Amino acid sequence: VAIKKMKRKFYFWEECVSLREVKSLRKLNHPNIVKLKEIVQENNELFFIFEYMEYNLYQITRERQSPFSEAEIRNLMSQVLQGLAYMHKNGYFHRDLKPENLLVTNDIIKIADFGLAREVTSEPPYTDYVSTR
Repeated sequence: VAIKKMKRKFYFWEECVSLREVKSLRKLNHPNIVKLKEIVQENNELFFIFEYMEYNLYQITRERQSPFSEAEIRNLMSQVLQGLAYMHKNGYFHRDLKPENLLVTNDIIKIADFGLAREVTSEPPYTDYVSTR
C-alpha cells in the first residue's frame, strides 16, 4: 500500500469524509483510477491508504534512456483517456492532470491525486487558475 498523510489537522470525522478527494475516489471505480483503500484518522491527523503503484510518469520519463515508442504512447494514452472518460461520465473532472499524478506499475497507468477534483454539478467558475507547481 501507499500512505498519504494530509498536512492539516482534522478534528472531526465529518471533515475527513467530506474532502473532495475522498468523495470523488469513493464514487469512482475504474482500472485506470487509483484505489483509495482506507481512510485513517488518528490524533487529529488524516491518512489515506492507497493501492501501491511503483512510479509516476514523471519519474519514468526522466529516467528513460530512450523516447517512448509509438506503441507505448498509444497504450498509456489510451488508459489515461479511458480513466478520464469514466470520470467525466460520472460527473467529475480532475483539474490537476500532470505526469506526477499518473501512477504506473508495469504497463498499467492510473490517475491519482484528486485533491483538486470537482463535480460537474459544483458551482462555477470552472476556469479558476489552478497550479500545483
